[in-house]
Amino acid sequence: MLARVREDVRAMRRRDPAAGGRLDVALTYPGLHAVWLHVFLAAPLYARWPLAGRLVAYVARFLTGVEIHPDADLGRRVTIDHGDGVVVGETADLGDDVHMYHGVTLGGNDPRPVKRHPTVRDGATLGANATLIGDIEIGENASVGAASVVTNDVPAGATVAGIPAERVDDGAEVEE
Repeated sequence: MLARVREDVRAMRRRDPAAGGRLDVALTYPGLHAVWLHVFLAAPLYARWPLAGRLVAYVARFLTGVEIHPDADLGRRVTIDHGDGVVVGETADLGDDVHMYHGVTLGGNDPRPVKRHPTVRDGATLGANATLIGDIEIGENASVGAASVVTNDVPAGATVAGIPAERVDDGAEVEE
């Protein structure tokens, strides 16, 4: 658990130029608090006692302004900058090193109990107030612009923006 907290704090400090020291980030970043309440309490509880997991998620939303369904799957070093208004739906699946800004919605569009929320692959960045709807995939290291509405898959390394979101980079492969 402590290793997870340390790597999350390091990840946030790398991604946020305004971040202070380790203790500052650990104590004052509600996006991290929401992730920790999810991975350490809500998700494990939900697996055994769904009501208990939902209650923890409810308290976490009240405390942080971030709503993460207790059955959502979050990878390592997932960071939420500013946090308020983020919604992560039940069947959402986030890979490692995903970075989200405030107001992001990972929403569903199917009333049936099926995979109905986005899958966000490793290293993706989701801009402020981006809305991703349905069982779509955001590829590795892709970027979604602020206030974009995404209803289709986004290829790895691509940058999309707009309503509806369209690719805004030249489509060339990105070198690491």
